[in-house]
Amino acid sequence: MVGGVVGGIVTDTAPPPVQTAPLRVGGDVKAPVVINRVEPHYPEVARKARISGIVIVECVIDKNGNVRDVKVLKPLPFGLDQAAAEAVEKWKFKPGTLNGQPVDVIFNLTVNFKLN
Repeated sequence: MVGGVVGGIVTDTAPPPVQTAPLRVGGDVKAPVVINRVEPHYPEVARKARISGIVIVECVIDKNGNVRDVKVLKPLPFGLDQAAAEAVEKWKFKPGTLNGQPVDVIFNLTVNFKLN
């Protein structure tokens, strides 16, 4: 028996590591790129109250380019934060990568609400 293998060939190459948690963008981890953006619904109560501004959400963009685990970091009142979260969940991305391979990444997104 050699290296725990009976009658086989022992190689030095290990299988690629299995990703267990989403990674932060930076270093060798490249950011995802949005390829389909859905505009949020502007709640009528927010329009009437003349509320505008930005909602910032943190989410995971998975290795298939889908959005999940959306958390609002900077809310706006009158349902704008919920509208932003619902819209972002429908966005589609070219996934983030690590060494050229798609990976799940934690990513912050900004959704603008402007009255015309």
